[in-house]
Amino acid sequence: MYELQTLGQPVILFDGLCNLCSGTVQFIIRHDKKRRYRFASLQSPFGQAVLQQFGLPTTELNSFILLENGRIFTKSTGALRVTRKLGGLYKLLYAFIIIPPFLRNAVYSFVAKNRFKWLGKKDACWLPTPELRRLFWDEGSLNQ
Repeated sequence: MYELQTLGQPVILFDGLCNLCSGTVQFIIRHDKKRRYRFASLQSPFGQAVLQQFGLPTTELNSFILLENGRIFTKSTGALRVTRKLGGLYKLLYAFIIIPPFLRNAVYSFVAKNRFKWLGKKDACWLPTPELRRLFWDEGSLNQ
């Protein structure tokens, strides 16, 4: 098991086969000027271990998950928590947190359900460039 409370930096878990999800990760990387976040695909050994540790299904890879301080935040809550630490005006998106989760997550689930139909799916997980590789968990150890 991983010591999730000692990771040091928040980790974003995403579906590595999803074009929307991979695009979102690339967007976060571009706007996370302080490099606060680390990343792992839900399909990776690290991602699967996190899902197991929190009792989440390991085959339903339709949620954005933020792992922060030993806790997980899923769906719209996880995504909005990420925006508050991004640069520029993107942090203002966090104001949507006042919308009740059942409404936010209904929209989130609708998009998640249709993401492959709208934006397609990859045959293999997206791989970061060598210079971005240090931001990703790989086989259970952070490359730095």
